[in-house]
Amino acid sequence: MKVDLQQRKQRLFDRWAPSYDWLFPSVFYQAIHQRLLDYVVLPDQANVLDLGCGTGRLLNRLAAHFPELRGTGFDFSAEMLRQARRCNRFHPRLIFVPGTADALPFVDDQFDAVFSSISFLHYPHPQQVFAEVSRVLKPGGCFYWVDPIVSQWSTSHQVPISPGGVRLYSAARREELGQHAGLRCQGHYYLLGFILLTIFVR
Repeated sequence: MKVDLQQRKQRLFDRWAPSYDWLFPSVFYQAIHQRLLDYVVLPDQANVLDLGCGTGRLLNRLAAHFPELRGTGFDFSAEMLRQARRCNRFHPRLIFVPGTADALPFVDDQFDAVFSSISFLHYPHPQQVFAEVSRVLKPGGCFYWVDPIVSQWSTSHQVPISPGGVRLYSAARREELGQHAGLRCQGHYYLLGFILLTIFVR
């Protein structure tokens, strides 16, 4: 069942990929990415990971903003990655690799920062993803989580807009997930409407 749901999600995003950057959600995401940059602090020559990178727009924006940055885009959709590689304006500083977020193919303490922008909501095993994010972050590194938020009185909410649905989390639930993975919540910041950035530090 888990494999079937994952394959159905992959097929959905594979079909979406060729026109993704022309659709309204992508324009909305780009506005969010621009606001996110106001909160991003990175060391010189930072090495970063973007989970659920899609067509790579956030990584390209980060690479333009931080000229010495190296980045890895990570996604389970082969077609999204194909589009990301085609639009990669900063090769070889940016690379794009396939996989699933609950089993990252990276060594411990590899990245100065991990980003998840409107992608964490798709993960069926959030605690495992958090554990993997914590593992690949360097000590002192940051996890930037951007997603819609649900009411502070709810812990999470499942919305059936894609195979298996998506999960939205309250600020309190985000903090709880981070704490269990050994990450400290630095703060919550509204970027655009109900889109909330939560920053964690390892």
